[in-house]
Amino acid sequence: MWFKNLKLYRLAPDVQLTMSDLEAALEPLAFRPGSSQDSQTSGWMPPRDDSGLVYGQHGQFLLRLQTEKKLLPTTVINQASKARAIQIEEQQGYKPGRKQMKEIKEQMTMELLPRAFVIAHDTRAWIDTVNRWVAIDAAATARSDEILGLLAKTMTPFPIVPLHVEMSPAAAMTLWLSENEAPAGFTIDQDTELRSTGESRATVRYVRQSVDADEVRRHIEAGKQCTRLAMTWNDRVSFVLTDNLDIKRVAPLDILKEHQDAQAANEAEQFDADFALMTGELARMLNDLVTVLGEKA
Repeated sequence: MWFKNLKLYRLAPDVQLTMSDLEAALEPLAFRPGSSQDSQTSGWMPPRDDSGLVYGQHGQFLLRLQTEKKLLPTTVINQASKARAIQIEEQQGYKPGRKQMKEIKEQMTMELLPRAFVIAHDTRAWIDTVNRWVAIDAAATARSDEILGLLAKTMTPFPIVPLHVEMSPAAAMTLWLSENEAPAGFTIDQDTELRSTGESRATVRYVRQSVDADEVRRHIEAGKQCTRLAMTWNDRVSFVLTDNLDIKRVAPLDILKEHQDAQAANEAEQFDADFALMTGELARMLNDLVTVLGEKA
């Protein structure tokens, strides 16, 4: 249940979003299996088997986007096209030209698509109407853009806006490392990345290793900034903050895991409990983080 990554946005201040409004907006783009000729199909799916397209509790909404993509490697298309071109050459007495080869490749792609392997992946989004957070569980920008793009097709006005902070994450993380002190409520963990701001883009990484403050200062004096920093919030959630304000490797710590395990007697109740716990903890963590960085109005 816990999101592993957080691409962060804000719910627009003038938007009052209800579960029924959101459900109605998603319905036109609900997931429907593609035809044999579709190379990729995307759409909204119920986040839980017994829910609608939106799962919600106490102003917290969960969405699930499913994408199915057919794997058809270029090498396979080229091999099939080459074989077809040989057949055509034998029939017409001369090699196909550039335009004809393009048509052959297009034809072979259409013929091979129905037999291609299909891979599917889900991307989840959490909308917090209480604290006005929008978080997408995606490590890559392309995944979050896919969700935002589908929402933009059916929601007018678009209810999601970028998150802007006064102090850049890179500057903040560099300061915390140089002073060997994290802001109140946070601790610095062992994974760190420092990168040069110059053309060389020289990078130093510390993995599962404590960083010596003097060594870090030397890197900073040499023109490097912290671009990734592993941290823990209130001994409850660990994560990695990046210079893009992305949050990666989110994980509840033992104190929360014990609470999770004791919550429910069946799968549905466990889902409810896990979602309530995750949204409650992450909302507080994000509020504390933005307070430290200072949010632009």
